[in-house]
Amino acid sequence: MAPRDGLVHPKEYDIKDSNVELIGTDLDHRVKYNSARTEPAWQTIPKAPGLTIWRIENFQVVPWPKEKTGEFYDGDSYIVLHTYKVGDDKLGHDIFFWLGSKTTQDEAGVAAYKTVELDEFLHGAAIQYREVQQHPSDEFLALFRNYGIRSGGVRSGFTHVEPEALPDVLTLLRVFKHPGIARVDSLIVHEVEPTWESLDENDVFVLDKGDKIWVWQGKKCSPMEKAKAAQVVNDMTQAKHVNVEVLSQLESRSKIFVDLLGGRDVAPSILEAPRPGRFAKRGTDDSARPRKLFRLSDASGELSFDLVKNGERVDRSDLDGDDVFLYDTGNRIWVWQGSGASAREKAMWLKVAQCYVRKIQESHESPEAYLTPISKVAQGYESPAFFKALEV
Repeated sequence: MAPRDGLVHPKEYDIKDSNVELIGTDLDHRVKYNSARTEPAWQTIPKAPGLTIWRIENFQVVPWPKEKTGEFYDGDSYIVLHTYKVGDDKLGHDIFFWLGSKTTQDEAGVAAYKTVELDEFLHGAAIQYREVQQHPSDEFLALFRNYGIRSGGVRSGFTHVEPEALPDVLTLLRVFKHPGIARVDSLIVHEVEPTWESLDENDVFVLDKGDKIWVWQGKKCSPMEKAKAAQVVNDMTQAKHVNVEVLSQLESRSKIFVDLLGGRDVAPSILEAPRPGRFAKRGTDDSARPRKLFRLSDASGELSFDLVKNGERVDRSDLDGDDVFLYDTGNRIWVWQGSGASAREKAMWLKVAQCYVRKIQESHESPEAYLTPISKVAQGYESPAFFKALEV
């Protein structure tokens, strides 16, 4: 498959359509591995623990600057490699491909294709994750001390998303701590709609007005959020010399900030805008689906996808090392690859998982199914999060 075709494609994928005879064969694996060996991006992977990030630019895998670690644009797709120690002499790998909410089909496809290729280059032992901007996994967020989302992107093969540079365009950044992240020092910087209705008294907001930068500190914000906002402003003023004014919501003058965002004629007593995506405060997830376990197998000579358990508890004994299994926990999808599974079964995991998500979405069983995190683990290289999902 050419990268241009992508693995994320609007055409519906039929699980029964498996007539490409060489897919998943040893020859197919050798071709992919040899292709991976010629990819310039993979030749510079550090042989030590750490993070390596690439952005997809014009169908190419381009290194992302170290100083921008944790910063992402909603018009782009990225690949993030997390390398960590396993014991004293081995390295483990997590590969994430991150899709911005406004990324193009071509960028998303290249990111998915190249993630599979990188896994091939690492001999198939890596844990793979599909991450979407609106609902990143805890494993992904835990990688970054600071995680930021900005509007814009790089020119791609078909479309171009680019940050506006006009002086009268407002940019509003929301700075907050997400309580669900394990790291106590982790902070989120997320660009939001530049309107007073985006304000929340629990957080800090930075408004870039072009000729001046304003900081609004909600009356319930934390010192950590104030400090992060100051760092954001410092980075912004290094690129351009403009005045900065800081306002606390507790000051009467803070109404200036609301006015700048179109709230001149309103007098809000409480400001509580929901945080974007998965960062929004949620109660019990009523949309969670019943857990299900499916088996992907070609033992009969044809590729089949069969329901094994529906609503029942799933444990390790349900997994057969000769096949591939898709486990839908209700709010997350895990794909488990048995060590004895055929190469064709292993090669189809991402297409099958994405096809499954589309079917759920179209059936209206879960209105936000498209946001479901998807992760793949190989037998013998499972993550603690996977085993925890089996224990619930």
